[in-house]
Amino acid sequence: MSDDGRKLRSISEATRRWSGEVTAKSNALDLEPKVFKKKSPRAIALSLKRSAEASSRRKGTPFQSAMSMLIFYINRAGKNLPDERRDVLEQAKVELRKAFGRKTG
Repeated sequence: MSDDGRKLRSISEATRRWSGEVTAKSNALDLEPKVFKKKSPRAIALSLKRSAEASSRRKGTPFQSAMSMLIFYINRAGKNLPDERRDVLEQAKVELRKAFGRKTG
């Protein structure tokens, strides 16, 4: 318990809630629900592209915002992300570059 009587959470629980909330309620992008659960890397990339281009609250370019959100999700999932899922999300980065007409690789 803290000095004011509130129950303290573990750091990992607080972090999980914080990162999940950022993904779900990003102030920069209005993401499609369950966008990172899609099976197709192209579908993930195109959804992120639509969200980034539609947003008027982002600070960078649409490409930067979309890629940042994808990388943020991959990094926050960390070791808990199965290899198969990580592969789909890594391929989504390639598809996102293609969707924005950027060089791949």
